[in-house]
Amino acid sequence: QVQLVESGGGLVQAGGSLRLSCAASGSMSGVNVVGWYRQAPGSQRELVAVLGSSGGSTNYADSVKGRFTISRDNAKNTVYLEMNSLKPEDTAVYYCKATGSTLPTLGMNYWGKGIRVTVSS
Repeated sequence: QVQLVESGGGLVQAGGSLRLSCAASGSMSGVNVVGWYRQAPGSQRELVAVLGSSGGSTNYADSVKGRFTISRDNAKNTVYLEMNSLKPEDTAVYYCKATGSTLPTLGMNYWGKGIRVTVSS
């Protein structure tokens, strides 16, 4: 089974920075880590930042543009989310997302367990 290992969350004051990491462990030949979503209390899960396939453009939530940067280390099948100038409204559980890249799981979504980010004012 593919395991998505998330790290880097925690508590930070407004204006601070955190870096989230998500790596696919186990068999990594058939899954690509593609990005991050988040879910705040009482809200639906929303896209934060997702990398486009085959060198395509990234897709950021409007609320994080200019503050967050997503990147990928293809050799490690790891995606990073650099979060700068954090705001209290960034407080949420952040979920790593991966997609199957080969049959029989082509296109299947995989989710990490979620990692909490709390930004104090």
